[in-house]
Parts: sequence; structure tokens; C-alpha cells
Amino acid sequence: MVLILNFFFCPVSPSYGYDPLDPKGNITIKWDLLQSNSDTNDVKVSLLNFQLYRHIEQPGWKLGWEWLGKEVIWSIQGAEATEQGNCSRFKGGQLPHCFENKPLIVDLLPGAPYNIQTSNCCKGGVLSSMIQDPAKYAAVFQMNIRAGGAADSDFDMPQNFSLGVPGYTCAKPVQVASSKYSSDGGRRWTQALGTWNVTCIYSQYQASTSPKCCVSLSAFYNDSIVHCPKCSCSCQGLPGSKCVKFGETPSLLQQVKDPNQEPPSIVRCTQHMCPIRVHWHVKQSYKEYWRVKITVNNLNILKNYSGWNLVALHPNLKSLTQVFSFNYHPLNQYGHINDSGMFWGVEYYNDMLLQEGEVGNVQSEMLLHKDEGIFSFREGWVFPRRILFNGDECVMPPPDDYPRLPKNTARAASFTLSIIFSSLFMLLFIFAC
Repeated sequence: MVLILNFFFCPVSPSYGYDPLDPKGNITIKWDLLQSNSDTNDVKVSLLNFQLYRHIEQPGWKLGWEWLGKEVIWSIQGAEATEQGNCSRFKGGQLPHCFENKPLIVDLLPGAPYNIQTSNCCKGGVLSSMIQDPAKYAAVFQMNIRAGGAADSDFDMPQNFSLGVPGYTCAKPVQVASSKYSSDGGRRWTQALGTWNVTCIYSQYQASTSPKCCVSLSAFYNDSIVHCPKCSCSCQGLPGSKCVKFGETPSLLQQVKDPNQEPPSIVRCTQHMCPIRVHWHVKQSYKEYWRVKITVNNLNILKNYSGWNLVALHPNLKSLTQVFSFNYHPLNQYGHINDSGMFWGVEYYNDMLLQEGEVGNVQSEMLLHKDEGIFSFREGWVFPRRILFNGDECVMPPPDDYPRLPKNTARAASFTLSIIFSSLFMLLFIFAC
């Protein structure tokens, strides 16, 4: 059942690492060789999130690669290796920071000592998206690399890079034009001895074989609520499917969680079994405008979503007039086509979506102008075409189930008018008599 729903309601693009809403989105690992001596190299590594709305949340990135020789990381600033490795060959004196052939590097936590910091470090591995917070989309660290004790003037670029974040696949390093740096406002420029780029692309299918969110719909002109499709993300009773009934407490809450690992996915038992539910409610209609209320519910028992974002695709977003209590930015990647936009929380107000409970939701309303010639309440036109939460596609209800206008709307309106005119006629007749 889950596979069938995934096939029908999830577009092909996330499965193959291409997103038409962000066609150039990627995370680039830039490797700058700053200095090279007989047996030592100074390297600056930058992680740049060039994605419009996808971000890296806690527990953060874990950058890995494989050395081609016997290189060791002698010292590092702005990050640290998770394992030092076996340094028994270095007897006496200072030991290297990491002797692993396949090191795993993590960002420093906020508040790290100043003498081990670099610019754009120490965010716990969190990378914001380009739109949401341009000041926090990068991470930088520097390393001193030695050739394992053997003098070798040649620098060998490592291979087999990985981000340590589910869904991301990294290509081979490609040498590009050397980076240039200026420390005096542009009066003098220095450049790296060599620069390599590694491009990493996200695929929702590789991140998870099942969706992570679903959409429900309602409207003021219809009493029914269209719920998330059954088994949108999983089904109760399936192997690996964990849920907690209302009123119960999971045993994992009494256990100590590892802050370096993502908490296990345990949700409230529902028919859709999704950690996130997005509800789109057509609230009101005015003469020239219409109002929509968006509610995002967190049904995950153990996980908060910091820096969350929501992407919606609707043809009337080009005429969006006002958004209440959310930030908004259009995603007009194709010039005049402006039918998609990104919503995210206001800092220190609702930028944290708390775990399931009374406060485990965020909501906002938006006002849109009725575009003449295309606006209609008929055939579900007022509902979104796509919804993405934190960059992952949400399962939409089938179009045939969308709330529709009552079939007898026109008949009821004419009947009401006839009653009004009949009443006025009777009143005039009584007063005339």
C-alpha cells in the first residue's frame, strides 16, 4: 500500500536528485590548498549550501573522505575528527589530531574556545538554506596535513567524499580556478595553490523509502475535511513502524538520547502515520481577496524541528498580498512563472516546531488577490499543487477527494432570492391594504 501511494503521489524528481523548484541546488565542498612544503600542506575546507530551501539540521553534517596515501591530520581548527585512530608509530612528542585513513570530521559546538575557532564555524553542523538565513549557509575549517612521515612534495586530493547526512551523494573532486582571498578590503589579493570542488546532491528517495509528511484539506464552503491519505507514510503494524497511542508514553523517553545521533522516529498513531501533517484551509472569501490558513502539526514524539520551512506550489501565489506570522519568499526560478514560494518561522517566535503536544504546531494565514480570469472555487483550484516540508515532498490527497462547492449552490441562491422578493412583495401588499 505504501509503495503504491509513493508511486502515485510523489513526483519523479526527488528520486533522481533533481528538483524543478531548485534546479541548481547543491552543497559544494570547496577544498583550497593554501600552502605546500616538502612534507606538509595547509588546507582550507568550506561547506557551502547552495540550496534555496533545504538545510542541514541537527545533529549536523559529518564530512568524510578517503586519503590516497598515508596522510595524517596533524592539527585542525574550526572542526574536529570523531576518532584519533592508532598513532602508535608516532612515539614521543606531539601526536597527530587524526591518523585515520577515512577520517570523519564534525563541526564544533557553539561556544568553543576562541583559539580553535575559524570564521563560519561552530554551529554544531547546522547549515541554513540560502533564502532562510544567508549568514549561516557556510561552514569553514582549516587543517595541517602531513604525509605520514615520508617527504613528498606532491599533493594528492582525497576521494570518496560523503556528507554523513541521509539522502546526499557526492561526486568526484573537480579542480577549478583557484580561490582568491583579501584581508585588507580588496587592496591586495592572494590565491590558493589549488582549488577543488565536490558537489553533493540530495535525493528524497535515497534519504527515506517512505514520505515524511502529508497534507489535509478543508474549505469554508464544505463541511467535510479531507484527511491525509491512509498509510501516507506507513501503516500501523508494519515491521519497523513505531507509534504511540494517545495517552501513552513511549519507553524511550526514559532513556538518554545521543545528541550526535538523530532521535528515532516515533509518532502518534494515526491513519497516515506521518511525523508532519500540513493542513490547508480555505478560510474566507472577500470581494477581491481570499484567505487561507496553514497549520503544520508535529506528530513526532521525540523530535523538534528547528529552522523548519514549507514550500507551496499554487498559481495564485504570484498575487499573494500579505502573510501573517510567517516569513515568505517567492521561488521564481523561471522568470515570469511565479507560482511557488517558501514559508518559514519568525525568529524567536515560531521558528521552532516543538514535538507532539498542545504546542506542537505552527500556523499562519495569508491573503491573496483574486486574479481575474483564473480564480475559481470550483474543481479544487484553491488548493495547492505541491507541498514540501524541509525539502521533502508531502503526500497530497487524490484530486477527486478535494472539497468541492455544493452542487445546489446556484439553485439555493436563486431560491433564496425568490423568497426575499416574495417577502418584500407581501409586505408591500399588506401596507397597501
